[in-house]
Amino acid sequence: MGPVTGVEGPRLLDCEDSAWFRDQPEAARGAAAALGRRIGLGEHRTAQLVLAVAELATNVTKYSSDGSMLLRVLRNEAVAGVEVVVVDGGPGMPDVAAALRDGVSTVGTLGIGLGAVQRLADRFDIHSVPGIGTVQLARFWPHPLHPSVTGEAVVGGITRPMGGEEVCGDAWAARVDTGERAARDTGVRDERAGRPSVSGTALDWSAMTAARSTAPRPYGTSHGSDRSARPAAGGRSALVHGAAAGPGRGLLVMSCDGLGHGPMAAIASQAAVQAFRSGTARTPEQVVEEVHRALRGTRGAAVAVARLEPDGRLLFCGIGNIGAAVVTADSRAGLLSHPGIVGNQMRQLRTYEHHMPAHGALIMHSDGLNERWKPGDVAPLLHHPPALIATGLLRHAGTRRDDASVVVAKGAW
Repeated sequence: MGPVTGVEGPRLLDCEDSAWFRDQPEAARGAAAALGRRIGLGEHRTAQLVLAVAELATNVTKYSSDGSMLLRVLRNEAVAGVEVVVVDGGPGMPDVAAALRDGVSTVGTLGIGLGAVQRLADRFDIHSVPGIGTVQLARFWPHPLHPSVTGEAVVGGITRPMGGEEVCGDAWAARVDTGERAARDTGVRDERAGRPSVSGTALDWSAMTAARSTAPRPYGTSHGSDRSARPAAGGRSALVHGAAAGPGRGLLVMSCDGLGHGPMAAIASQAAVQAFRSGTARTPEQVVEEVHRALRGTRGAAVAVARLEPDGRLLFCGIGNIGAAVVTADSRAGLLSHPGIVGNQMRQLRTYEHHMPAHGALIMHSDGLNERWKPGDVAPLLHHPPALIATGLLRHAGTRRDDASVVVAKGAW
């Protein structure tokens, strides 16, 4: 994801160095110790991280089915920390509050209990349903805590490689758009040289995608974008021609599925992430164009990009098999992607406008998840952080036969 932009505005965190562990408590402890030392967590804080990982890993190994642990580094411009995500398929906890009380520990664990893990972590969240399973999330930052990580990130996601693979060909990313980068770069890119144009003439995005256009248009301008025809909250998306970025900040979120799986798919998806993070495009359609150029020479990928704005306006552009929806506790409004391969075969791009409900969430996922999930499957998770929502949906709808990824955005403003 894109770096945090300071205390003001939506908080974002990069995720890196992800590693999954199944029935490997000792390996998880060793990896946690190595991560803590490498990122400068400090000796005492690293020891606390390892203790918590040991308790969580032993619990999931001995007393759950289909349990896994994810360790990864979280980072912004100021500080780095470690996030621990634990997910299992059962038996679940009938009373989470009781499980968090002091002195409650599953027989055979280290005995510190989930309550101690909660106190050790800077952020601890848990969601459990008897007979279905449990999702837990714990974050460890250096102390004293930096102000930039005291609040919750507004975007979170998770990736998981298919069974038998070491790397994942899926990726996700997010960044805050203030328009400043586009203004500095004049919003112009030279297609042939891959660098800012010196001519000062705006690139004609419509010409590049075989769409009709009467004149070139730079970033942030529009031909015929009808803001008065905005969809109602929770309603259907509306096709928008010449969509322009709205005033003020915007939150850009990308989901990417490199073609196939394995290292070559991962190369494509990471190239997409790099182009997304370094790009100056302000609308989803323009972002997809930037990513399209960056992915030439790779396998290509399915890519979807959304832009969320403070007034609830949502713009969406997708190519390939990326599932996307605006979800509330009782509704799911799908966002439409079109066939193609970004970096290879990409037809005319289309942008759709939707309205984000006040308590809704944007969910995007690769085809490593099936589409049969319902709003009721997500509703109990909506009050949790985006990363935990994404993990819960991965557990519910994910498949081991392909790489899988989910990214969730909520509560940006």
